[in-house]
Amino acid sequence: MKTVLLFTLPLIALILTAMPLVPVFRKMVTGKQAKHRLVANLCSFFGVCLLAVLLPVGGMVSAAGDAAATASAAGMAYLAAAVSTGLACIGAGVAVASGASAAIGAVSEDPKSFGKALIFVVLGEGIAIYGLLIAILILNRV
Repeated sequence: MKTVLLFTLPLIALILTAMPLVPVFRKMVTGKQAKHRLVANLCSFFGVCLLAVLLPVGGMVSAAGDAAATASAAGMAYLAAAVSTGLACIGAGVAVASGASAAIGAVSEDPKSFGKALIFVVLGEGIAIYGLLIAILILNRV
């Protein structure tokens, strides 16, 4: 029960913090209203972080050497490695998708710009490598 609460409570806080930004990213809200939503989101995020520091959940966080707690920590480490790699690869895919189409357009207009365009595409792919590096660092700790 403790591990379920340990996982679901931060997830619920994250979802509730991110909910006001859904209309902003769908372009349903623009201008000053979008700016106010972003400021409110940042304030609520830092508020949740402050509450997490001020009100630690003592019984759920402390693991005094239980085998189940060690297995749970290892499972969370594997989950963190998977999430870091997956989200970095999604971000790299978005960056390469927009960068490669712009690079193709630039090269079709001026063939001399191939080298510069290739650099921007490769920089987008570097994001996936950073995510993989973080996953390797996490897995070395397990």
